[in-house]
Amino acid sequence: MDTRIFHLDEINQAAKAIQDGKLVAFPTETVYGLGADATNEAAVKNVYLAKGRPSDNPLIVHVASIEMVEKYASEIPDNARKLMKEFWPGSLTIILNIKKGVLSKTVTGGLSTVAFRFPDCQPTLELIKEAGVPIVGPSANTSGKPSPTTAQHVYHDLHGKIAGIIDNGPTRVGVESTVLDMSTDQPVILRPGAVTKHQIEEVIGSIDLNHHHVGKNETPKAPGMKYKHYAPNAQVYIVDEGTDWKQVVDWIKQQPFDVGMMAEEKILQQATLPMNAIQFSLGKNVADASARLFDGLRQFDDQPNVKAIVTQAFPAKDLGRAYMNRLNKSAGGEHFATK
Repeated sequence: MDTRIFHLDEINQAAKAIQDGKLVAFPTETVYGLGADATNEAAVKNVYLAKGRPSDNPLIVHVASIEMVEKYASEIPDNARKLMKEFWPGSLTIILNIKKGVLSKTVTGGLSTVAFRFPDCQPTLELIKEAGVPIVGPSANTSGKPSPTTAQHVYHDLHGKIAGIIDNGPTRVGVESTVLDMSTDQPVILRPGAVTKHQIEEVIGSIDLNHHHVGKNETPKAPGMKYKHYAPNAQVYIVDEGTDWKQVVDWIKQQPFDVGMMAEEKILQQATLPMNAIQFSLGKNVADASARLFDGLRQFDDQPNVKAIVTQAFPAKDLGRAYMNRLNKSAGGEHFATK
C-alpha cells in the first residue's frame, strides 16, 4: 500500500483512516507511535504484523481524557488520579486493572491490566478525539530496532505497511514514557522515562523500581521488559563515565571498519578523530542525549560500513536512568572496557 504523509491540517483524514481500521503513525513528545483503533481487534493484530512484534508484548493505549480511561478501567485508585492530575498530559504511562471483556487480549497480551497514556502532543490528542476511540500506540518501528523520533524514521521502517504518518517534526523527549504499574498494592516503575521516580514520590510517596527478569514463558506487563530492544545492526559499546576517550579513539584507529562515535559536543571537539571515526553529537547534556540517542543509532544503521558504535554513558539518575536503560538494551550490556 502507499504510505501517506499527513500534514497537521489533515488530522481529520488520519482519524478517518483509524476509524476504517487502518494503521496511522502519530507523533508524541517521546517517540512516534503506531496507531490503531484499540477497540478493533483486527486493526490491532495488524499493528503486531506491521512491526513484527511478539504477540505477548502488550500495547499502550493512548487516550485524550481521564473519562476515556474510566470507560475501561475497573477502578482508578486515588493515587493514580493524583498522578494523572500532576503529569497528564505527559510522559507517564499508568497500568490499571480493567473491566472484564472491554478490550481484546490482543491489546492486553492476555493480561487483566492495560497501560494508559495521555500524550503531551496536541496533534495526537486531536487525532484521538476526532477518531472517537482510544488508540494503541507501540513505537512506530520494526520491532527490536531503535525507536523513531521523526516521521522519516517511521517511513524508513514501515512504508508500504501502514496507511499513513502524521508528521510533527522531531520529538522533544526522545525516550519512551515512564511506565508505572498501579494495578498492585505497591506501585512500581516497570520502565524508566522522563517522569522520574523522585517526581512520582513527591506526589504519592514511596514506590519501587522493577528488578524482575521476565521469564521465557511469562507475559511482560509493559513494553521493553522481555525482548531485545533499540538495537542497530552494528554492535553498540557503552563508554562508562571516567573512561579516557583517548583510549577509545586509539581503539577506533586500529579497526579495519568505520566506527560510530556518539558523545557530548565537548568530547567530540577535544578529540582528534581518525578517518574511520564517524561522529554524532549527543549535545550538551543528558536531556540532549536522550532526545538524540535513537536518531544517532538510526543514522549509523544506514551506514553499512559502520560495524561498531561507541556511545557515552551518563549517570543513571533522573532522566539519565531512562537514557541508560535504553542504551544498555541497545548495547546488550556490552561495555567498551570489557569488549
